Amino acid sequence: MLHVYIDADACPMKPEIYRVAKRYGLQATVVSNSWMRVPPDKNIKLEVVGDGFDEADDWIVEHVEADDIVITADIPLASRCIDEGAEVIGTSGKRFTEDSIGQTLATRDLLAELRGAGEISGGPPPLTQRDRSYFLQQLDVVVQTIRRKGL
Repeated sequence: MLHVYIDADACPMKPEIYRVAKRYGLQATVVSNSWMRVPPDKNIKLEVVGDGFDEADDWIVEHVEADDIVITADIPLASRCIDEGAEVIGTSGKRFTEDSIGQTLATRDLLAELRGAGEISGGPPPLTQRDRSYFLQQLDVVVQTIRRKGL
């Protein structure tokens, strides 16, 4: 069965993911360093891991399989999941692929250096309804693509 793993501690799209999981009857695992409320649905499970560095990431990588879906804004985690054959979508709706992840990692490293040097400050802008719609559209495309493969 198609499985969605959510890197949940900083994921603003959890309600949207829950709706898609329910619509398609997908298994969803919400992976977090602390307890959080999840819908009372037999297909949605909360997995609380320790609060050590990258424990949630490590748990996801240990459990993800080819053609599962991972939702994360963590680019190194996205890279590790792609290596496992998973489909990965960022919380902005951006799809991470084998072709794009190298450039994405390089850009992330460059921006980290610029932030460290004080050249860039602040975070991303708040999510809009358009952002949420785009995310939902991309998630739907990925689910349909995997289903067409015969899973």
